Amino acid sequence: MDTPATATAIARVLRVIGCDVGKAKIVVFDTLTGQTSEVANEPEALEGFVRELDGNCLVVCEATGGYERNLLVAAAEAGIPAHRADARKVKAFIRSLGRIAKTDAIDAQGLGRYGQERHQDLALWQPPADVLEELQTLVRLRRQLVGYRTALTNQLKAPGGNAAKPHLQDLIDTTAESIRKIETDLDTLVEQDLKIARRVEIISEIPGCGLLTAISIAALIPEIGTTTKRRIASLAGLAPHPYDSGEHHGYRRTRGGRPEIKQILFMAAMAARNHNPELKAFYTRLVKNGKKPLVAITALMRKLITIINARIRDAEKTPQPQPELS
Repeated sequence: MDTPATATAIARVLRVIGCDVGKAKIVVFDTLTGQTSEVANEPEALEGFVRELDGNCLVVCEATGGYERNLLVAAAEAGIPAHRADARKVKAFIRSLGRIAKTDAIDAQGLGRYGQERHQDLALWQPPADVLEELQTLVRLRRQLVGYRTALTNQLKAPGGNAAKPHLQDLIDTTAESIRKIETDLDTLVEQDLKIARRVEIISEIPGCGLLTAISIAALIPEIGTTTKRRIASLAGLAPHPYDSGEHHGYRRTRGGRPEIKQILFMAAMAARNHNPELKAFYTRLVKNGKKPLVAITALMRKLITIINARIRDAEKTPQPQPELS
């Protein structure tokens, strides 16, 4: 999926450059010539590569653990439109062509054909603000460390393994200290960007949303406040999808979106159920009407993210008072 900021793709594309990104090299497929080539995944090599392209090109690649960044930045600096594709969608597209084999060249060609067919609906990648990118990295790192600490704590509490327990405790203490330092850095970064700081303030004012939840949402959904309630629910993986066929009406399930956001909102919804009178009443009403508790919590998560979206949208439409000049 395309993050951070996105824009509508160009209406007419004469040439799509499909790029299968690896750590050391990028395999390139050009839909205009039908040729496959390779380029080193290094800034200087990529700068030379994009200089040979023109404004009628569209570069398409997948998210590859950050290794695609050099390519995307080089394209943006050269004014070449680029799209970072959802790997699941591209994989399904390649399968729809009847291709089972997998090589770098096949993937690059699949990315090129994907962009060629769907370019009018694809969002263009735009480089994020430096603060936003740093926030996203630290938020994700903190989540990884919290999960690691939880695993170590569970292992420490398990019976047996007495010889390992002192080492486990040392690891837990070290990880906890790293988490505290990251949280301090997060506070510092938020203060450096007035827009993000304002969003964090708005979110944290909602009962159930603590400061870290607010920072995580502001960092990981930069689209918050700029899109519709349906779109924001979809980005959070909380849009219910129908499963109907003929007279059969199947159970609607939520899927897709950004899994990390769904996890963050689950904890926030659990807190809101206990501490937010409006959302607590909403949850209680659903359960009384026969909804399963998990279904009610999911609905609460969806309502929570739409409230956050609306509040930020309304706040950013309202001009902020300017400080008086002395």
